[in-house]
Amino acid sequence: MRLSGLECEDKERLHSPLVISANTYPEELQLEHARQAFALKDKNKSGTITALDFSDIMATIRQHMLTPFVHENLVSAAGGSTSHMVSFSYFNAFNALLNNMELIRKIYSTLAGTHKDTLVTKEDFVHAANKFGQITPMEIDILFQLAGLHSHSGRLNHADIERIAPLEEGAMPYHLAETQRQHAPETSRPVWLQAAESAYRFSLGSIAGATGATAVYPIDLVKTRMQNQRSTGSFVGELMYKSSFDCAKKVLRYEGFFGFYRGLLPQLIGVAPEKAIKLTMNDFVRDKFTTQDDTIPLPAEILAGGCAGASQVIFTNPLEIVKIRLQVAGEITTGPRVSALTVVRDLGFLGLYKGAKACFLRDIPFSAIYFPVYAHTKEKLADEDGRLGALQLLTAGAIAGIPAASLVTPADVIKTRLQVAARAGQTTYSGVIDCFRKILQEEGFRAFWKGAGARVFRSSPQFGVTLVTYELLQRWLYVDFGGHRPTGSQPTTPKPVIQDFPSVTADHVGGYRLAAATFAGVERKFGLHLPKFQPLGEAPSVQN
Repeated sequence: MRLSGLECEDKERLHSPLVISANTYPEELQLEHARQAFALKDKNKSGTITALDFSDIMATIRQHMLTPFVHENLVSAAGGSTSHMVSFSYFNAFNALLNNMELIRKIYSTLAGTHKDTLVTKEDFVHAANKFGQITPMEIDILFQLAGLHSHSGRLNHADIERIAPLEEGAMPYHLAETQRQHAPETSRPVWLQAAESAYRFSLGSIAGATGATAVYPIDLVKTRMQNQRSTGSFVGELMYKSSFDCAKKVLRYEGFFGFYRGLLPQLIGVAPEKAIKLTMNDFVRDKFTTQDDTIPLPAEILAGGCAGASQVIFTNPLEIVKIRLQVAGEITTGPRVSALTVVRDLGFLGLYKGAKACFLRDIPFSAIYFPVYAHTKEKLADEDGRLGALQLLTAGAIAGIPAASLVTPADVIKTRLQVAARAGQTTYSGVIDCFRKILQEEGFRAFWKGAGARVFRSSPQFGVTLVTYELLQRWLYVDFGGHRPTGSQPTTPKPVIQDFPSVTADHVGGYRLAAATFAGVERKFGLHLPKFQPLGEAPSVQN
């Protein structure tokens, strides 16, 4: 279609509804409408218009194809100033790019696969686009130019495409049924699928727990020895360490580097299921209380954390008592060698749960504090698209560990005293209340906060490493069970669901809503919404 044949007196035709034949494609009609508007603005027939006129045309005729980001940056995309001249070839390529954004997504997916954070260079994108043959080099230039208005890396990722694409991924009618399924109540999923999801999370939690425990085990050993140190002076050599740093220095001097990892093996054997059941239980309970808009009330978050803490005691108590006795055994270099099997044999099955009440007293409030703080800290650290990187996850986990670890230190001190084998001359305890009373009488209130620093320095990074490992594994080894994806693994842009389309008649449900979604998608996709082009200053006419 030639533009030169369009004269100024044709203005009246531009303001009247376009007459089209039955075999005219909607997309061609849409582009022809834009071309006629360009010709109207090109009064000198130079083949160029100003950036302001370009913005006026796009905002008037193609508004339904513009995301807020593109709409705000039309002048910047056209050259940066309102007087900059826009050629017809650029205008045509810009419109073609908006129509081809679904193909742009396909090209990106061939390069990035399922990893939506992958950054793609312009050269790689051009090479991949050549295989499709429908995207011009100028369209790719405009695509990277628009992406560069937000970030100046010179590369493109999935978030950049979603920021430009006129149709959000999932907004097309054929995606709505899947969106609806993902937001369906938890009870709609079969029990075996929920069990499979829990088993999957349990496996990843085991790996994450072992990773976190290994990373901070030396700090944990120092914390245990500091908490077990008595200050009553009733036993020779009792005040062995002046501070946590002094304890670490003496362990390195007298026991060597591997002395910091005394008791690590039973710790790893026990910590894998312990952290796994804790993470799995927290996710399971949170899923039950999470609403369709992916929000959860604060009391439900605290309950989920408390349930997670209670469930882990099954594994925590035997693990802790063996670990503590092995860690303390290194203080007496002249005694017989103590192994994990020796400790288990001496205690028996019931003995492994000695101090379980104190363990409940520590682990339930710890998790009830930790997981809500972690979830809300993640929200604060997420970027504008709702995404979280490894550093943000690690930071959120470490920050959440500070109040959780410090506030439950008294319960941890009582648990340690109950589980350590008392030596000659040391005070013995018959239970939680007896331990609390005797520590308060003999050592004072400050004794309940022994090792608080070491505990914070151990728990904070440990849970930071554990949670970042757990969430990254869920992203890298993602399996769709129809439940909730980890927070921050995808943009938080709200996706439309079938209920968003109103029903004219209350009795119309199901099929009617799908039909409404289909027609709404057709209107947006093919441009059946065609407002008449109005130059600036003219009042809009009423269309039937």
